[in-house]
Amino acid sequence: MRLPSDAALILVDLQLAIDDPRWGPRNNPHAERAIAALLAAWREEGLPIVHIRHDSVEPDSPYRPDRPSHAFKPETAPRPGEAVVAKSAHSAFVGTSLEEALDGLGATTLVICGVLTHNSVEATARHAADLGYRIFVVADACWAVALADGAGGFWPAEIVHRVALACLAGEYASIVDAAMTLAAARLAKTRRRSKETPAGADE
Repeated sequence: MRLPSDAALILVDLQLAIDDPRWGPRNNPHAERAIAALLAAWREEGLPIVHIRHDSVEPDSPYRPDRPSHAFKPETAPRPGEAVVAKSAHSAFVGTSLEEALDGLGATTLVICGVLTHNSVEATARHAADLGYRIFVVADACWAVALADGAGGFWPAEIVHRVALACLAGEYASIVDAAMTLAAARLAKTRRRSKETPAGADE
């Protein structure tokens, strides 16, 4: 895995609302830890960060702006100065300023994490790929929930997660893990520093 120094970390819908029991059982119980590590690395290396916030218009959604659960999860909340883009659709590009924000950051490569793998993460990754961005989805830094299929079947969260990633793999995104991504982020900063240092500057 190789990341350019403009690679933007996109954190999707990481709000208290996702902990509502209505969503049912999930997989990747340590995903928040992986996401927090990615966020810390991006901050340390000075790489672009965009937080996606879901502002639901559904009357009973815990993601509604008038609900306490609309707030960001504390372990991955934005700091002052970090970009926050509000959305009300599944894709973070629909009716939002995300593409404009990425243009302002000079980002052409996106590293996507968050929730849910089969919902807003997948929708955002597909949309971004169609817009021409290079996409990495961090498998252990997102999660899915169990789903009924309408035909009497019930699919565990881990299966839903894997199938969503399989649908993205190759055509829309490269599927990676957090350890690989952290190593790539550090190398991206090292390459940027080497380019910024004039030849012979340390002689």
